[in-house]
This record gives sequence, C-alpha cells and structure tokens, in this order.
Amino acid sequence: MAVDSFRADDDQSPERPRPTGLLDVLSVAAVALDTSGRIVFWTPQAEDLFGYAAEDVLGRYAAQLLVRPEHLQAVVSLFSEVLQTGRGWAGAFPIRHKDGSSRLTEFRTMRLLDDVGDVYALGIAADHTLLQRVETDLALCERLINQSPIGLALLDPDLRYLLVNPALERIDGVPAEQHIGRRLREMLPFFDVGTVESCLRQVLATGLPLLDQYHVGLPPSDPEHEHAWSLSFYRLEDPGGRVLGAAASVVDVTERHHAAAEADRARRRLALIAEASTRVGTTLEVEQTARELADIATPGLADVVAVDVLDSALALRRARHPDGPELFRALALRAAHPTVALRAADPPGDLASYGGDRLVTLCVHTGRPVLVRRVGRGDLARIARDEEAGDYLARAGVHSYLAVPLVAHGEVLGALDLKRTRNPLPFDDDDVVLAGELAGRAAIAIDNARWFQSVRNTALTLQRSLLPDHSAHHTGLELASRYQPAQATSEVGGDWYDVIPLADDKTALVVGDVMGNGIDAAATMGRLRTATCAYADLDLAPDAVLQHLDRITCDLEHYIVTCLYAVFDPRTRRCTIANAGHMPPALARPGKAAELLDLPSGAPLGVGGVEFETATVELGPGGLLVLYTDGLVETRQHPIDDRLEVLLGFLGDPGRPLEETCDQLLHGLRNPEDHDDVALLVARAL
Repeated sequence: MAVDSFRADDDQSPERPRPTGLLDVLSVAAVALDTSGRIVFWTPQAEDLFGYAAEDVLGRYAAQLLVRPEHLQAVVSLFSEVLQTGRGWAGAFPIRHKDGSSRLTEFRTMRLLDDVGDVYALGIAADHTLLQRVETDLALCERLINQSPIGLALLDPDLRYLLVNPALERIDGVPAEQHIGRRLREMLPFFDVGTVESCLRQVLATGLPLLDQYHVGLPPSDPEHEHAWSLSFYRLEDPGGRVLGAAASVVDVTERHHAAAEADRARRRLALIAEASTRVGTTLEVEQTARELADIATPGLADVVAVDVLDSALALRRARHPDGPELFRALALRAAHPTVALRAADPPGDLASYGGDRLVTLCVHTGRPVLVRRVGRGDLARIARDEEAGDYLARAGVHSYLAVPLVAHGEVLGALDLKRTRNPLPFDDDDVVLAGELAGRAAIAIDNARWFQSVRNTALTLQRSLLPDHSAHHTGLELASRYQPAQATSEVGGDWYDVIPLADDKTALVVGDVMGNGIDAAATMGRLRTATCAYADLDLAPDAVLQHLDRITCDLEHYIVTCLYAVFDPRTRRCTIANAGHMPPALARPGKAAELLDLPSGAPLGVGGVEFETATVELGPGGLLVLYTDGLVETRQHPIDDRLEVLLGFLGDPGRPLEETCDQLLHGLRNPEDHDDVALLVARAL
C-alpha cells in the first residue's frame, strides 16, 4: 500500500470545519504505523497535538521522531507486543513535541488489518491534561445533575425531554424514563403550560435566559393540592455555536407560595375589617346597615351574601323556641355576579319561616357559626327554604356554605348567610373568623339602630299624640299646619304648635320649641302645651301668658324653651303677639311684599326674671301669618338671614291654598336629612 494513500490532508477544503462534538473539543489525533514503525497516516489533529505537519512525518520512523532516547526501548517493546498479540494498550506517555518539549499524551493503541492482510498499528491520542480536565468536568456535571436538589431537565429544539435528574422526578412525581422523548406539554402539570412553552421558544430563538419564572399547578403525585415552582430557562450551544436545545431548572417553592398566599389573605382580611369599620353602621337604620354588611362581604368573602334578622328581634321581643322554626325578615341580598342563586333567597323586606332543621335556624339557636366546607345535595335541603330553592342553589353551583350569627350584647339578632359559587376555594376556619368579625361589627350597629328606631318611634308617637287635632276653620281664620320630625332618632320631640279657641271668637296661635330632644323633650312640650291652654282660658294678654310659662319652665330642670304666643281678634282684625326668644313670624298681605315682623324678641322661657312685651299687628282680609320653629330655616351651611329671605320668597302669593303653602315651605326649605324637627302653623284672615 502506498504511503500517500494514508495521508489525511485538509488542503482540499478552504477552511477547517468548526468543532461540533466532544472529539473536536478534545482534538483527538489518529496516527497509523506499518510493521516497521514508519508513519503512514497522520491527521490534522496530530499536527495540532505534536506540532509536525503531515509532509514532515509521513514515511519517517515514529519512535525516532516522537520518543526520547530513554523511552525508546519501552516503546519498541510495546509496539511489538501490540502487533504480535493483537491486544490493545491504553495509557499516558510523554511524547516529544516539535518544539522540543515533552507533552504527556493519552494513548489508545490497537492492531489493524487492511483488505490484503497487511498489519498496521493505530494510535488514538489526545492531550492528557485536556482529557483529564474534560473527564473531571463530565464527572462533576454528572454528580451535579444527579445530586442536585434542584430539578434539572435538558430538552431538544423541539422541546422533547433528553435528560431528567432525580430531583425533577421527585418534584413532579413522574419517573425519568417516562419523560425521555416526550414533549414538554405532555408532562408539565402547570395551569399555564402554553406560557411555559412560549418562554422556552423565546429562549431558544434569542439566547437570552429567563430566570425565576413563577408557575402553579397540580402535580400527578399530589393532584388534590396546589403546588408552585420557580423555573429558569437557558439555551444550550456546542462550542461552535450550534443550538443543542434548552436547559430548565425547577425549584419547588410550594411552602413559600402557601406562606405568601396566606400572608396575602391575612392582608386582605385586615383590609376588609378596616374597610368595614368605616362602611358598616354609617346610619342608625337597620336596613341600611344590613346592606352595608352585604356590600362589604361581596365578593371578598363570598359570592352570594344575605343578611336576615329575626322578626322578634326587630320587634324587641324574645319569643324564640330552642328547637322550633324561626321567622326571619330579609334585610339585604347581594351577589358578586349574575346568578340563579338569588332566586333561592328571600327578597329584602319579605318574611320567611325556616324550620328548626334548617342550618340558618341552627345558627341562631346555638349562636355559633355553621360551616359546610363542601356542599352536597343533602346539604342543600337544609340550606334552602324549600325544594325549589334548593334546585336553584344546585344550578348556581353552590359548593360551600357558611352562616354566622349576628350577636350584640349577648343577644342573637339574626344571621349572615354566605355562599360560594365561582370562588373555587371552600370556606375555612379563617373565613369563619373573618365573617364573625364582620357580623359582630354589623350586629352592634343593627342593635343600636333598632333601639334608636324604637326610641324614635316612641318619641314621635308621643309627640304626635300631644299635638292638637284642631279644626281647619276658626272664626275669621283659615288654618293649616305641619309637623315634621327630624331624621336623627335623638332629635325627635321638641317642637310644637297649638290653636286655642278663646272667648269672643278670638283664637290663640302658639308655636314653641323645647331645646332638647327625645322622649323627655316631648313630655316637657306636653306639659307646657297643657299649661298654655290653661292660661289662655284666663283671657290673659300674650305677654302675661309668657310670664306664667316662664315661671313654670324655670321649675323644669335643664330646659330652655322658645315660644311665640299670638291672639287674633276677628272683630278688630288685629293680632296681638308676644315673643320669648323665638324666630320672628312672617306676614304676607295682598299687594304687598312679605315681611318678617319686627317684634321685641324677649328671652327664652326658663331664663327667669325677664319681662315680655306685647305688640299689635293688623291682619286684614287675605293677610297671611306664618309661625314656625327654627328647624324650617336653620342649616349648618347657610346664613340665617339668607334662609329667611328664601322663606319670604315662598310667600309672594298670599291667596295660594294654605295646604299648598305649607307643602311649598317644607319642600323648598327643608332637607330630608336635617337634624331638627319642624312645627309650622299658617293662618289667613277671612
């Protein structure tokens, strides 16, 4: 065989191929010797390793060229043994480089036969130091991959698994052999697997790594519980830059995920409680408080919320039976989204009876929360009012239920009823605590509202019972009157008006205001009205009547009263008036502008030791006299003079029907939320 036939020469190609594999990285050289030890084959890698070009070595004796004299005998002996026995040899041996230095080289030698039976020796060689470093790196990589607590996976450019380490097996619960060759999408337990694939393709395309990507899912090893993982992706390339695929590292961060979720839930619970402290109980109205509670609990706590109060509690009765049915009044109903579950609930304002076996009844009987974490068909029968309502709840997908009692000062007032439909999580113990906190705050507000409503109703009833039930017509006069209580419960009770028939067809007109509120003020007003009627029967002058009332008021502890007392004489068309610190009456006459009467104001009743004066005013036919209390004109936002001008503006037509005049004054001057009651008396001379 010709020596040149074994020459490996890269002169035919314009440039050497880029290294693409492990052999290229190691620059493994191949050298062939004939039986005499002459070099007959020399690769370009041999030139890199030993420093000699092929034309410098082909046909020369390898031992003389590459081996130092002290090693020559050992090499010749080894060469002969390989050719004679055919057994290969492997090991490291110092070789003389072209530059004269010695290079420790790793060898693999073996005997070769060609097609005509000639024998050759083949030596595969690599730099020992480089090979040792690569072997160390491979060993470290293997140990790193297999012993790493972090899940590692290698994927090809099509996102098929090439390698999975034991940590990833433990993390996702799938054996390594079941990963290999399968696509990423088939194996990932994440809810957003499409996002993961998109991220990996972006990494493959750009070469930019993505670190600490947070993903959540249900692994096959624990499908009942949500787990979380932190994923990082980076592209893998060979030394020549060819894309081999991608590597993914996976860290199980489930505990951190649960801790963060719990911390977030705690923050939201605190925020909800803080919000409830400002939004629940803003008024002293039972219905409004219930609506505020339902609003605050939706959707942060439940998808469907109802607030039901025992009818006996609203009526301030304690008539419940431990095991019997209960009558509930629905006060509020709210849903976070459109749902047929609303059709299963009682509309606000309705009364509904729930048997002793119903869960809401059990809740108010025991005064403790009732929790059904996972609602079954049998549970719906105890939650719903009837079978039809149960069907609606089933259609709505109610899967978790919680009822919490509304307890104030040891008394159960009703229940907060909570259901979940779209929220996939069942109610838990933390939800019970949160619902109890909200219900407790609302229960105090509802309790205050019902008691204040009761006091207000009592005061209003007393007030109205003490006001006169007079005839609309008196001699020479046409009369109309109004009493309007304040919206605030504690403001009821201080104002009154009266119309008292006197001798000789005269009529006494009275308006007064007890500077207090509630039942005590109403009772005081009743005593003063009775006294006023008694003194009026004595046919005393207005200032004398006020003088007597002043002495009586001084005996009433803590009360100051303003009062205006007028007597109209139809024969003289005159009105005599005395004022005890009250708002001035208004006078409107046909053809003239309405005006406020300039009367001696006097001091309020109860001051004591003050003289009162009587003034006389002409009240001709068609003349209109308007007496009122300060609640009609006083506000916290406007000057009193401006309000009095507005009052006079409503009196531009004295001939208007009196009932219409009263309505116009109230609607034009009165705000529904004003914090004072109003007494109004309008008289027109006939």
